[in-house]
Amino acid sequence: MDKMLTKPVVSNAAWTRSSLDDDDWTINLTQPQIEVLADASKRISENGRLWHQTRREDFVLPEWTSLIESLRTTLEGGRGFARIRALPVSDLSTDSTRLMLWGIGQHLGFPEPQDASGNLLHDVRDTGKGLDSGNVRAYQTNLPINYHNDGADAFMLLCYRAASSGGKSKLVSAVSVFNAILARRPDLAGVLQDPFDFDARGQERPGSPPYQRVPIYTPFACRLNALYKRDYIDLAQRFADVPRLTPLQLEALDLMDEVCEELALEFVMEPGDIIVANNYDILHGRSAFDNAETEAEPRHMLRLWLSLPNGRPLPPIFEQTREFYHSYTRRNTQTESHT
Repeated sequence: MDKMLTKPVVSNAAWTRSSLDDDDWTINLTQPQIEVLADASKRISENGRLWHQTRREDFVLPEWTSLIESLRTTLEGGRGFARIRALPVSDLSTDSTRLMLWGIGQHLGFPEPQDASGNLLHDVRDTGKGLDSGNVRAYQTNLPINYHNDGADAFMLLCYRAASSGGKSKLVSAVSVFNAILARRPDLAGVLQDPFDFDARGQERPGSPPYQRVPIYTPFACRLNALYKRDYIDLAQRFADVPRLTPLQLEALDLMDEVCEELALEFVMEPGDIIVANNYDILHGRSAFDNAETEAEPRHMLRLWLSLPNGRPLPPIFEQTREFYHSYTRRNTQTESHT
């Protein structure tokens, strides 16, 4: 780990909601882009193959080349996120939508496992359970999800069906949050660069304990990297060998949550929207949602975790985390390319 940061971070990813217009971060797909993706997916389906039986080469998408290149530079070295609009999912089955998302993801990066079972594509929907039910993860509930990041370099989240009410999405620059905390309470900015224990929710690396110890902010190779999940930090307190959170740590966590809420961009994902974001620069959250009026067709999102071919160097401590292990390992053993 690099030495502790005591000065503000200057970065293109250090934005606030007041500094952004919708046009800055929204990409509207063109009809040729939609058609070539639909045609490639149709050919694959007609050959009887499912999404997980395909590779990048199966999706010939020349109309997407410049968009993919632009997305990569936005995600790594740019603002850190984008919204892609207008995929016509109302005309598509879940399987067709899944295949299209997989094709986009294969071109943008390398899909990575999202759980201990190795699943590469997750359905994000309410299972009717809460976080007190075994190792249920937040995305499997309709509860509000506090600011956090996902695994690998970036995530892609596609809205297939929206909830009847609620489910507002939130994005915040983890870099801007750090800078704001540093300005208000430099001592707490230091605390957040010390290790915290996170409940691994049954997804721990083989041979590891059911929790992981890692700082919320880790400076490395001239970059600031975040890993934050307040709920999982709180839930890790259930383990007897995890130290109790100190008053100073609790104060730092509370300030982190407060600043995230102050600086966050809030919006509603419509069916066909795709959010893609860098997991080291960007935290995201969600308000609670209700499926009461759409019980037969409840809120349904599809999610990928991706390693990026232009991804940053990662701190060695990330090799021990369930979130970033695969990107760290791929970065250090990578042989496949996207050229």
